[in-house]
Amino acid sequence: MSPLIQLLASAIALMMAMGIGRFALTPQLPQLISEGQVTLTAAGLIAAANYLGYFLGALDAMLARRPGQVRARLYGGLWLCVLLTLASCWANGFYSHLALRFGTGIASAWVLVMLTSLSQQVAATHNRTRLGAMVFAGPGLGIMLTGLLALFSNLHGLGSAPLWLIYAATALLMLLVVLPFLPRVQATTPGASPAIAHGPTPGIARLGLVYALYGIGYIIPATFMSQMANARFQGQWLADLFWPAFGLAAAVGVVVVSVRRARWGTTSRWLMATLWLQAAGVFACLLGNGPGLALGVLLCGTPFLACMQLVMQRSRELAPHVHQRNTGLLTACFALGQLSGPLLAALSNQFAASLQPALIIAGSGQLLAGALLWRAQPSRAACASVGAPTVQH
Repeated sequence: MSPLIQLLASAIALMMAMGIGRFALTPQLPQLISEGQVTLTAAGLIAAANYLGYFLGALDAMLARRPGQVRARLYGGLWLCVLLTLASCWANGFYSHLALRFGTGIASAWVLVMLTSLSQQVAATHNRTRLGAMVFAGPGLGIMLTGLLALFSNLHGLGSAPLWLIYAATALLMLLVVLPFLPRVQATTPGASPAIAHGPTPGIARLGLVYALYGIGYIIPATFMSQMANARFQGQWLADLFWPAFGLAAAVGVVVVSVRRARWGTTSRWLMATLWLQAAGVFACLLGNGPGLALGVLLCGTPFLACMQLVMQRSRELAPHVHQRNTGLLTACFALGQLSGPLLAALSNQFAASLQPALIIAGSGQLLAGALLWRAQPSRAACASVGAPTVQH
């Protein structure tokens, strides 16, 4: 099967699993709050449940070594994203949404870890590293899709239940289209070599801390962007444009990072720059007005998936042969950061009646994460083994 078709199918699968299965709650929050199903504080706890599931799913994905285990998590995660989104049509109130978001967190983590590993293996095998990097644009396009569907729903006066149904139907259609073309799980999966996979990777702990701080930093604006825009524009249709714009900016960021020239030592510097750029976007959200939120969308959205892409590339530079294990480990660190973000937002709203204290802490964490990369550089040998195909294509 053509590597282009496999990578395109991987991007669409991530578009569904992350954009719909994972992030569909964000554009739904204003409607759920207006219907009285949840409060803003409860929404933070529901989001935290999603990220707790994401954390547990990532930890479980690290243990998947045999082909059958990888296959079960990949396809099980994809189908669960569809079915749990459909079940959300009948959810009403805090506990039902909490349980369903927890489940989609587990499912989306399975899909992300497995597809990231498999798609990047396909890209490396066929010397299509740059094309493989484009797979990370899938979640951004998925976010844009959920935002546009929410805009359509709100313009036609639909409630949260019909929108969940629209999301589920869209997810099912996307899944059925890509299922035959996803990368095949080989007899030897990435990270399956016992001689290599069980040893610690130098530098991975620092990268995990950076990824956790990034998770805290981006997740508050990413979770509450629609609600902040809705509060500012008093429910006008303009508020519904902020979330799809966030997704579009994220996809553009992936393209920009993918077409850069990969040279020795550049991955850490690019990652540092994107973290600080996103910190500026988080602080821009503190303004609370239209221009501040628009700047937040641009500066938070553009580096969103680019940071993920650069972290995974840095992981491959550190240890090209244990990518699945390190992807699971880093995703777990990321999920821990994301889990902390909504809890921090809930505390901020509970005690300060505002998200501003949480945004200040989140932006400061991004600045610290960038500082941790100040001296982090890959070895020339690792950069050559990972970056050389990127330059050729």
